[in-house]
Amino acid sequence: MLLPVAAVARRLGVAPATLRTWDRRYGLGPGDRTIGRHRRYGPLDVARLELMQQALLRGAPSAEAARYALSAPVPEGAARPGPVDVPAGGRGVRGLGLHAANRWARGVGRAALALDSAAVQALLADAVEADGVVATWDGVVRPVLAAVAARRERSGAGLEVSHLLEECARAAMIRAAPIVTEPRNPRPVLLACTPGERHDLPLHPLAAVLARRGIGARQLGADLPLDALVAAVRRTAPAAVVLWAQLHRYADPGVVIALPRTRQQVRVFVGGPGWERGVVPQPSERVDDLASAADAVERAVC
Repeated sequence: MLLPVAAVARRLGVAPATLRTWDRRYGLGPGDRTIGRHRRYGPLDVARLELMQQALLRGAPSAEAARYALSAPVPEGAARPGPVDVPAGGRGVRGLGLHAANRWARGVGRAALALDSAAVQALLADAVEADGVVATWDGVVRPVLAAVAARRERSGAGLEVSHLLEECARAAMIRAAPIVTEPRNPRPVLLACTPGERHDLPLHPLAAVLARRGIGARQLGADLPLDALVAAVRRTAPAAVVLWAQLHRYADPGVVIALPRTRQQVRVFVGGPGWERGVVPQPSERVDDLASAADAVERAVC
């Protein structure tokens, strides 16, 4: 089957402009062009693009990766080649401590250190497709984020790597969340950070897992002022509210106590490391990880 450039870009997790650049610079383009010069990629074309992507994730320079992709033997009709011995460059996961991590995490670590956002997003998209959102978050995103943070603690450098990785992870989780047009839950779920808390990244995989289960959730983002949270609860009468606090100073029990009472019960869940040492006021419940949070919310609203 022949695919247009947009479909191939989605499959690889790169921008269509990247595919055009690879075609123009390295000759890694479609082998078939229909009337009107529309670009159509066949299975062999896609397989070679995936070989180039694998080489880039190993740290090979773009030109070397392209030469490898064009010269490596690829069976005609191959849809997705398996692991191959791609050329390795000088960029790796040295110093990240990811040698015992899974292959997705190692690849993401290499790409993040190279500041290659396209490669990071492509690998995260493949991980979600292969293993799901929970496994990708717990087995790929969190270990790499922790490794990058530990490297920064040791060296004092690498803030740009952390920022790029967080933005790529956020984008990957948003893409993994389908739009829920007919939710199973008649009343919505609200996801928000506590006032002052700006670390809202963990709410995105939760939203993605809930969406994949057909549960409608509304994200209110980072650092939500208390009056805005109260207004949102009054306006939507949610079935559940999840409040995230990454840091202890933002795990304020007063936020839970201040939530308005509605005619129908609102289940309140608090999550994040900030609540580990703090008081979790009744009637809220603490959730410790992505899987348990998704299960608890699903039980509460469906």
